Amino acid sequence: MEEGTSKEPSHSCCTEDAFQWDTREDCDVRQILDRIGDKWSLLVIALLDNRCMRFTELKKTIDGISQRMLTVTLRQLERDGLVSRTVHPVVPPRVDYELTPLGVTLHATIQSLVTWTETHQAEIATARARYDTLGAS
Repeated sequence: MEEGTSKEPSHSCCTEDAFQWDTREDCDVRQILDRIGDKWSLLVIALLDNRCMRFTELKKTIDGISQRMLTVTLRQLERDGLVSRTVHPVVPPRVDYELTPLGVTLHATIQSLVTWTETHQAEIATARARYDTLGAS
């Protein structure tokens, strides 16, 4: 194969420190973190914990999400192997979504983040108030 025609990246995306990731947009780790870290993905993953939900249920439950954004979010999560989609051959069409085994492992991590947030929300509120009082310089 000619040089430069390989589909494999010629550079390592991640730095030598295992807890860091590359800041380039084409970094796989960064792309995954961007996807799972956005507010809609987090909400969908949280809602699908141990249950299957229809598109309309998700739409009604997630305040402020548009139909288009929910569709895009679900497709991206399905593409990443975190959510499975089941289409039932009925009229009107019925589509169910649920976490895959991989998605379940991510939910556990998200739950840790939610627990941390609940534990420290008062400290964060105090820090915000102090910052706002002093004014941003």
